[in-house]
Amino acid sequence: MNSRQNTPVPSPLHFDVLIVGSGLAGLSAALLLPANKRVAVITKRAVSEGSSGWAQGGIAAVWSKDDSFAAHVDDTLVAGAGLCDLEATRFVVENAPKAIAWLQTMGVPFSEEDGQLHLTREGGHSARRIVHVTDATGAAVQRTLIDKVQKTPNLTLFENHTLIDLITTNKLAAHHSSPMDGAVHSNHCLGLYALDSDTDQVLTFEAPQTILATGGAGKVYLYTTNPDTATGDGIAAAWRAGCQVQNMEFIQFHPTCLYHPHAKSFLISEAVRGEGGRLLLPDGTRFMPAHDPRAELAPRDIVARAIDFEMKKGGFDCVYLDISHQPLSFLQEHFPNIYARCLELGIDISKQPIPVVPAAHYTCGGVLADLHGRTDITGLYAIGETACSGLHGANRLASNSLVECMVFAQATTQDIAHSTRAPTPVLPAWDESRVTDADETVVISHNWDELRRFMWDYVGIVRTNKRLERAAHRVALLQGEIHEFYASFHVTRDLLELRNLVQVADLIVRSAQARHESRGLHFSRDYPNLLDQILPTILSPRD
Repeated sequence: MNSRQNTPVPSPLHFDVLIVGSGLAGLSAALLLPANKRVAVITKRAVSEGSSGWAQGGIAAVWSKDDSFAAHVDDTLVAGAGLCDLEATRFVVENAPKAIAWLQTMGVPFSEEDGQLHLTREGGHSARRIVHVTDATGAAVQRTLIDKVQKTPNLTLFENHTLIDLITTNKLAAHHSSPMDGAVHSNHCLGLYALDSDTDQVLTFEAPQTILATGGAGKVYLYTTNPDTATGDGIAAAWRAGCQVQNMEFIQFHPTCLYHPHAKSFLISEAVRGEGGRLLLPDGTRFMPAHDPRAELAPRDIVARAIDFEMKKGGFDCVYLDISHQPLSFLQEHFPNIYARCLELGIDISKQPIPVVPAAHYTCGGVLADLHGRTDITGLYAIGETACSGLHGANRLASNSLVECMVFAQATTQDIAHSTRAPTPVLPAWDESRVTDADETVVISHNWDELRRFMWDYVGIVRTNKRLERAAHRVALLQGEIHEFYASFHVTRDLLELRNLVQVADLIVRSAQARHESRGLHFSRDYPNLLDQILPTILSPRD
């Protein structure tokens, strides 16, 4: 791999494929593309800093003879509250075992028992089908794939490069008195602009095909299990370029994030409940059986709402997750990282319960994409959490996300390998002739803080029309301020991330206002019932 770091590079840069994002979806796509393709992997921080490395639980796939594709499909459809696309669900489920086998060939050290893959069970699953690496699956997978990427000669890694915007034929035509090269019949992606944070340069990348694999947008909320990279960059850029988005109102809140002043966004895996963990009130009362017959093994939306209800009803700062009935040896074997991290903070999970709260975890909607990862724009693909493939519906089933990354990476790279695209024209350089250095960058941090707080208060686990109206008003004000700032000053990574988060917030609020029912992760006090008609929420920039 050619690694391009800390050295100024002439622009434009020519590649066959651009991949934005270095999580499981992006790295899988890079390794699955044909070796004769010149590929740029563009990531805004270090290659290891995406959300995939934070995934604890594992990867869902039918592996046992006691399980079936039909059961996995059915569990996914039930969790998705009727909104999953059946074709997409079957496609992912049926290709999941092949994805696991591919990771095995890559060298991922999956946990085994008696010479076979050890399978655990998580909420919403009717069988043990979660393949894992103890309680740090994402980190193990990422380490393995990063090592492979670094040894692959046709891949060039651009760390500390933040996507600014996509370059399309429609955008170029809009800046000319007449359309370039004749009439423009469809919108094509030709490349992108990216900020090199090391040199403060804006580079132009040219390629006939671009894959967006930038992850989700958890940082739009005050409390999240996501890393700082989860700012919705790909979703926002695709929307600005002309792509439709779907189901953005469905933000999954993980029920059990560690509640501790010295622990930032530390997730307590779903698998803890899968192995018998019980949720308790501060007085030790178990409460989940009163909310759902599946108790702690109910889907995440139900468990998160139940915790939110009990916390508000009792005025509690948190609830507790108790796994202390399991032997110490079991906890150290199955949850070594959770056990060690909690012990560092003075919590011995073999003897006492873990304080937990819900936190924003996963963006179930995203850029509308088909079974090949193709978007509305020719030559532009979206995969992983950036995309809305139809798999997750109104609520993602636990551990279906990592396998979605791999299955669609495979489908997208096959489509690219068999497609022919004309070489891209020479693209214009980034124009900074009318901007200056910002004089008050504190505005960015203040706006970021305001956004995350009102999204948490007004567009969280439980919503109302009035709350959404308040959020929409504040989003509009922030968009005006940020647009003025963006148009007047040199871009920075903080400004770009804030710009993207506000755009994603707008899409979440508009989608939530459009759904006049309570379904899956979207719960409205004004519309508490389900509608008979089941429709996705699709927003188009052209509307």
